[in-house]
Amino acid sequence: MSRTLNKLFSILFLCFFILSCQSKKEKPDVSSIPVDIKIERFDREIAALKPNEILLKNTAWQQKYNPFYADYMQYMLKISDPRDSIYLQEVLKEVIQKKDFIDLAAAIGKKYPDLKKQEEELTQAFRYIKYYFPQYEVPRIISFFSGFEVQVPIGEKYIGVGLDMFLGNDSPFYPALIGSIPLYVSRRFTAENITPRIVEAVIREELLPARDADVNTLQQMIYHGKVLYAMDQLTEAPDSLKIGYTTAQLAWAQQYQKDIWQWFLQENLLYSTDYLRTQKYFTEAPFTPELGSNNESAPKLGSYIGWQIVRKYMSKHPEKTLLDLFNTENAQKILEDSKFKGI
Repeated sequence: MSRTLNKLFSILFLCFFILSCQSKKEKPDVSSIPVDIKIERFDREIAALKPNEILLKNTAWQQKYNPFYADYMQYMLKISDPRDSIYLQEVLKEVIQKKDFIDLAAAIGKKYPDLKKQEEELTQAFRYIKYYFPQYEVPRIISFFSGFEVQVPIGEKYIGVGLDMFLGNDSPFYPALIGSIPLYVSRRFTAENITPRIVEAVIREELLPARDADVNTLQQMIYHGKVLYAMDQLTEAPDSLKIGYTTAQLAWAQQYQKDIWQWFLQENLLYSTDYLRTQKYFTEAPFTPELGSNNESAPKLGSYIGWQIVRKYMSKHPEKTLLDLFNTENAQKILEDSKFKGI
């Protein structure tokens, strides 16, 4: 009897192992896709700008960096349209001679003598993007700093990387900004966040923009779940970086995942369209007040649960591509087909 049971358990384990391997999608080989990301270091150029060079550089940068440069001067530094060269000269001359500007430029130069690691990561990420979305045109990637105004702007044929928003969670600049940038946000302003934040911005703004129509909690869950699942496929980043959790927050969410799901069901949240009531489950926060104790719970639990639902749905549909997932708009069907029960 014991021998029979052992044999049965061995067969069941083998079947489970095979099914697990089949349901786990291996990433495609994208090494032959012709993408080679080189980040253009505009941050260095403006850091080296001398007052007597402004007019000359303004003309040159309009040729070299537009439309990024025009957006940078008007909407990031908030100086003026570069075509108004006389006024721009006057204001920019004051800006580049301020101690804050000089100190920030020096800190960025020290932190990022090169961006080779990020270029390698982004090359791989954009190869995956081209694999799944062949029509996507890979943009220029341009690094800059703007006094903590913008992190990853996407414009016409460019993506900007605000390096002042990736100086490391121990940077002395961030505590002084706590009124506008809370520490639970700035802790993610690290070098390893550059690639995940760029990929996330591409997904949310270009590949899968959110619909403006009123949506319920489940629809929001599935939308954010799709974004995070896409990051699974397009990056090599750990889960904590994808969703912006600390290691402890991710462990908490994993430990209490079933309880979190039951909470959404018990509170009748899935089909609620009350934005003020439900948005706290998707926005940045230090924790989720209703759940856990001693403020140890993870934030963005709606996004986290949506991620697990989409992962389970895709594991049950290995024939579906990322584009198929994006085109599947029925959130209820995704939930039902996933058979998600909190685990």
